[in-house]
Amino acid sequence: MAADLFFYGTLCDVPLLEIVLGRTATGVAAHLADHRVTWVANEPFPMIQRAQGAVAEGVLVCDLSDEDVARLSFYEGGYVFDLDDVTVFTEDGLRVAQVFRPVGNWQPGAPWSLPDWQDLWGEITHRTAREVMERFGHQSAETVAGLMPFLRNRAWSQMMSAKPAPQTVRSQMTVSDVEVLSVDEGYSGFFRHRPFRLRYRRFDGRWGEALQRECFIAFDVALVLPYDPITDQVLLIEQLRFGPIHRGDPAPWVLEAVAGMVDARETPEEAARREAVEEAGLHLKALLPAPSGYASPGYTTEYYHNFLGVCDLSAHETGQTGGLSEENEDIRSHILSFDAAMALVSSGEINSMPLQMLLLALAARRAELRATA
Repeated sequence: MAADLFFYGTLCDVPLLEIVLGRTATGVAAHLADHRVTWVANEPFPMIQRAQGAVAEGVLVCDLSDEDVARLSFYEGGYVFDLDDVTVFTEDGLRVAQVFRPVGNWQPGAPWSLPDWQDLWGEITHRTAREVMERFGHQSAETVAGLMPFLRNRAWSQMMSAKPAPQTVRSQMTVSDVEVLSVDEGYSGFFRHRPFRLRYRRFDGRWGEALQRECFIAFDVALVLPYDPITDQVLLIEQLRFGPIHRGDPAPWVLEAVAGMVDARETPEEAARREAVEEAGLHLKALLPAPSGYASPGYTTEYYHNFLGVCDLSAHETGQTGGLSEENEDIRSHILSFDAAMALVSSGEINSMPLQMLLLALAARRAELRATA
């Protein structure tokens, strides 16, 4: 049965609507009386509410198929919205239609602006929607709803990758010298696993044979090593890690730098400062860039944005716990002298390569930081 839907927010953006529907789509201008549209507070999408005398402007898309409605409901279900019947005004008169209303516990924010959303969140949302709709028919809308912030983060990681590192020594070849022949479905959860086939141009200029490989698609991460140049101490964190468990390591609690995912539209610097508060209760003074790069470029997209964080550790003690309960984090802090930390690198007790790298980066700048403290 054909259906008519009124869109008032992000789905007024034609590219997004067509990603969700999986086809081209057109609509007509319409408005819904006695309703207002606002941003959802602290979220990158809008909500609609009944409001006497207000008018919600939008687009009416007619004759949507059952498949269209199923795809739209799956996508909007990820944002915790459901369909409701309304009467909208168009140039041709009144039309009975349906609208997606919030069923989550959202709070209204500022008045909605589609151009502002397109500028700030349009590309992130387009990329996110493509991943969401790849899950249509395979996962529930409730599952996608729980993953939605992380899917946006992954889209943001892809956008941050657009500017490559310098190519002064390495080849001038680019991704145009790679031909991806196929990408299989693989696995899509918090992380993604993608089997693929490709071929690439070799250094002698010839195209190589097709290769079958797999890639682990993760996120961009900000890491920071807090350092007090007055006391010459560093703060390390300790937590259970799943990699060592699955490797067979009998001691899977790991000493690490403060670290966390870079959230959508967040700078790595902002993420580093936020994680220092969440994991260690620590407000950093200066934040100094350290060498950054891919964690293991042979098989994963994960990228590390590394920093040294100048701070005051005088009020912090070993044994202080931190982390977010909603993320099931159980984190313990350790305050160590720089020499004691380097001794743990030598003994092998610090077996996290990112932390080793950050301690070596600190070693290169330690004298300067102490002299200017």
